[in-house]
Amino acid sequence: MPARLLAVSDLHVRYPENRALAEDLHPGDPGDWLIVAGDVAEQVEDTVAVLAMLADRFAQVIWVPGNHELWTRTKDPVGLRGEHRYLHLVQRCRELGVLTPEDPFPVWRGDGGPVTIAPLFLLYDYSFLPEGTTNAADGLAAAYKAGVVCTDEHLLYPDPYPSREAWCAARVGYSEARLAEIDPELPTVLVNHWPMTRLATRVLRYPEFALWCGTTATADWHVRYRASTVVYGHLHIPRVIHEDGVRFVEASLGYPREWKPREERYAIPVTDLLPRQVLPVPDGPEPYVAPARSAGSAG
Repeated sequence: MPARLLAVSDLHVRYPENRALAEDLHPGDPGDWLIVAGDVAEQVEDTVAVLAMLADRFAQVIWVPGNHELWTRTKDPVGLRGEHRYLHLVQRCRELGVLTPEDPFPVWRGDGGPVTIAPLFLLYDYSFLPEGTTNAADGLAAAYKAGVVCTDEHLLYPDPYPSREAWCAARVGYSEARLAEIDPELPTVLVNHWPMTRLATRVLRYPEFALWCGTTATADWHVRYRASTVVYGHLHIPRVIHEDGVRFVEASLGYPREWKPREERYAIPVTDLLPRQVLPVPDGPEPYVAPARSAGSAG
C-alpha cells in the first residue's frame, strides 16, 4: 500500500472506549502522515500523551486545536487559559515533532500531491446565526432560550482577548496572511477543527449549536486558497460532502453514545471511518453514516 495522508478528529480519549480506539491507530505504510483535527482530550497531559504515541508511529503528525483542548478545568494541573494555553500546547507539540498552525506549512508529496497542507486555528465568532436572528446577541438569546448552549461559554476563555469573537478575528487575520504566502501553483488541504463553511452545520438536530461552529469569514477560503480537500471535525458527524467542487471531510470519532448506535444502525464498523483517507482520494464511494438532519454534538 502506498503512503497516504490520513485524518482523524474528536478522539475524546477520556472515554475508555475511545482511548482504546486511539491506541489502535497505526499506519498502513511507514510513510503515512496523520492529521489530528482537534479535541484529543481536555487535559494537557492527556493530549500530549496521545500525540506522542501517534508521532512515534506515523511519519508526520499535524495537529490543530479543538475547543476541548482549550477548556480550562480546575482539575487540570495546567491552569493556563486562552491563548497562553494554546501556545503551551504548541510548544509541547514542537517537542514531539508534531506540526501545528504556528509552524511552516508542510507539502505532501505522496500520491495525490504535491499539495500544501495548511493547519489552521480559527475559532468561531457566533456568525453562524439561527434562522430568524440577525446578530450574535439575538442568536445567543435564541440558543439560551432553546437550552442549546456550548460548554465553551463556561470553560473556553479568550484571554488576553476581550472576547472569543476578538480572538477569532485575530486568528482569521493571522491565517489569511500566512495563506497568502504559500506557493500559488500548489493546491491545498485546509485543516481546521471547526467547519469552514455553513453547509456542514445544516444537518444539526439543534441548529442553534451552529453558533459555536465557525465563522462566515472563511466562507470562500476553499475556493480562494485552491483547496482540493478541507478537513474538519467538531460536529461528530463523520461524512464527506462537496461544495463548489471541493471535497470536505469530517474526520470525527465523537462520543461512544454517538458512534456505537451508528455502528449498529449502518453496519459500518467505526474502524472503517477511523482514520479517514484524505489523499490520494479513495476510488469509489466513501463510508458515510450521517443522513440529513442527523444529530451533531460537540459538548
